[in-house]
Amino acid sequence: MGLLNFRRPVEADQPANDNVAALMQGFSLEVMPRTAEKIEDFRALMPLGTRVYIAHIDGTPISDMVATAARLHAEGMEPMPHIPARLIRDRAELGDWVTRYRDVGVRQALMLGGGVATPSGAYDNSMQVLETGLFDGFDRLHVAGHPEGNRDIEPAGQDRIVMNALRWKQDFARSTGVEMAIITQFAFEAAPIIAWADRLRDQDITLPVHLGVAGPAKLQTLIKFAVACGVGPSLRVLQKRAKDVSKLLLPFEPTELVQQLAAHKAAHPDFAVDKLHFFPLGGIKTNAAWTATHGGAAARPGV
Repeated sequence: MGLLNFRRPVEADQPANDNVAALMQGFSLEVMPRTAEKIEDFRALMPLGTRVYIAHIDGTPISDMVATAARLHAEGMEPMPHIPARLIRDRAELGDWVTRYRDVGVRQALMLGGGVATPSGAYDNSMQVLETGLFDGFDRLHVAGHPEGNRDIEPAGQDRIVMNALRWKQDFARSTGVEMAIITQFAFEAAPIIAWADRLRDQDITLPVHLGVAGPAKLQTLIKFAVACGVGPSLRVLQKRAKDVSKLLLPFEPTELVQQLAAHKAAHPDFAVDKLHFFPLGGIKTNAAWTATHGGAAARPGV
């Protein structure tokens, strides 16, 4: 793991400003069962009560997902497993998953369509899963958002279908009383994020946004994941960085993006972005070190 060795001392010692520290409160992190296995104890890396999302990738056994959730819960974290609709065969399988998660203390979940083109069974989207009623009693059910659009849903780059779906989910949250937030794909530029968040409010979607942020990683790694995940125009930030040979060996960090968003939040308190959610593409320990340096060490658990 050479990334930490390439850190510039000035950045590593630079304290977070008040705006960044405020936005860092309640940050969350995403792991997979196989990446979580590499961490001896999450309590050594993150504040107690940190929400840790568990990505359910196609082919991951539910036993691995549940074991990871149980381990995180035992170590004082708040596990939030993904529920990918298109990977679920039927209501019986979904019910089995929910029961297993309940048994290890899980009361939060992220509802997703799922990253496959063809559904494995009865469900095509997260709304169908929400309608089953199987998550009654869960404290939180988060849903997905895409600041730069989702070409899988609307290839033309429009957002009518997505906005209508978010309104439906908001109505569901209001009618059931469940706490809900929009968790987003990562992006690399503040302007499109701000414009998208403002459009949510213009569309009367008032759910809080937990913004996806790519954690520190090698530039080549970020570009690979950004292309695979369908990141939009903000990919140009990485492409511009790639042209500077002097920076190729340094990890790309989200510091500038977070500072810009934090300053905007301080100037516009009603800004929809409420918290940050980190994708540790350069490794969990590397991401944890960055969050600790930038206000995360003293972060209060997310709500």
